[in-house]
Amino acid sequence: MYQPPLFREDRIEVQHELIRAYPLGLLITAGAGALMANPLPFLIDAGGSARGTLRAHLARANPQWRELAAVEECLIVFQGPQAYVTPAWYATKRETGKVVPTWNYVTVHARGRPRVIEDAAWLRRQLDDLTRSQENHRPVPWAVDDAPAPFITGQIKGIIGIEIPISRIEGKWKVSQNRPEADRAGVVAGFREQGEPGEPMAALVAERMGSQAS
Repeated sequence: MYQPPLFREDRIEVQHELIRAYPLGLLITAGAGALMANPLPFLIDAGGSARGTLRAHLARANPQWRELAAVEECLIVFQGPQAYVTPAWYATKRETGKVVPTWNYVTVHARGRPRVIEDAAWLRRQLDDLTRSQENHRPVPWAVDDAPAPFITGQIKGIIGIEIPISRIEGKWKVSQNRPEADRAGVVAGFREQGEPGEPMAALVAERMGSQAS
């Protein structure tokens, strides 16, 4: 990934938090079957290896699991908030006019050697953990045990697990750090004018300014 120094995010706890907040990662392999990519929800186990371990499952009918069994490395791309930035928000536009549009975004790229898992107990734990990660905030969380046991047993037979100890992980937070302070303040204000849709990016830009802009 192209990484200008201003946009690098090397703190592993920040990278892991983005994965937890935006767990749908794009799993990419380059095996004998050429390039293949599938979006999958992932769990991150911070203590599973030095840089954390990713866990997921995919349908047995999905041919990518056979690619995973054969490759030395795969890539998983996690995408956080992203948004277009209009030059109209920049103070520099009013001062010199020498501005162009851009796109702000947050992303984490993780690489590692995948391990394919068919063990039913591992798969059941994966389903339980993934379900809890998404259901626990609900007033009445749904649990895997709410479905009939024979039905779940059948579902497990139709999936394959993958576990990926992360060998390399990169974070990129491109959130207007390369703009003057007045321009960044304008970007925060512009996103906040959009209301709820703009708030995630407004918060990220404000955070990288060193203080929460009002």
